[in-house]
Amino acid sequence: MAISSKALIIFIKNPEKGKVKTRLAKTVGDDKALQIYLALMEHTRAIALSVEAQRYLFYSQSIGEQDDWSDQQFIKKIQASGDLGQRMEQAFSKALAENEKVLIIGSDCASLNATIVEQAFVALDDHDYVLGPAMDGGYYLLGMKKPSAFLFDQMPWSTEEVAQITRSRIKNKGAKLLELETLSDIDYEEDWKKYGWEI
Repeated sequence: MAISSKALIIFIKNPEKGKVKTRLAKTVGDDKALQIYLALMEHTRAIALSVEAQRYLFYSQSIGEQDDWSDQQFIKKIQASGDLGQRMEQAFSKALAENEKVLIIGSDCASLNATIVEQAFVALDDHDYVLGPAMDGGYYLLGMKKPSAFLFDQMPWSTEEVAQITRSRIKNKGAKLLELETLSDIDYEEDWKKYGWEI
């Protein structure tokens, strides 16, 4: 298979009531949390479709055969087993076998847009890595040009240290990193209320 220039990996959870946005659900309830998650996925899907790239969609449990993600526009796969780092490492390895520059995003960032994604791809022209830090200390985007297991191994996921440890590991390799603007994920009710979307 010919190597294409750009790929975008999207990680999503299968949208099941009671299993998505669980921190949000504690204050808004399971039904509303599911509705918000579906709205976030719609937003993420629109961004992905507006970017010229190979699109890989990794589901958490099972591949959605007749959902809103088109089989013609997304290469559908299931996330590997293991922790988040192991799952992301496997996804990057698969995508980098077929593409020169690869980004990963989730579906939790309401303020992400196509311009930021394009900026990340451009950054990889003359940087080794690109990072989109999140306000909670994690990140909403990570990009690279070669498999980098060192960024995923033994990482304290879901803590406020993730982005900083990622920076440090890249710096320790002597690699070039470009950081994007810091954005907020939607994890709690107050995060959602900032955007004023009606559900």
